Amino acid sequence: MKTLGIILIVLGIAMLIFRGFNLQTEKKVVDIGPLEVNKTENRWVGWPVYGGAIAIIAGIVLVVADRKKTV
Repeated sequence: MKTLGIILIVLGIAMLIFRGFNLQTEKKVVDIGPLEVNKTENRWVGWPVYGGAIAIIAGIVLVVADRKKTV
């Protein structure tokens, strides 16, 4: 459980630093025989700030709970 807690803490910090990322998708607009026209779209994939905070808190709870179990 301690390992999972540490992973959640690191993931939560990364979520607070990096608010999301861009994805590039390519769509086919026209396809007439040998002629093909494609369009590249940029899409933002983001997550809320409180998601990172929840992950950090859950990780801390797991680390503290595991520490009390072993002591």
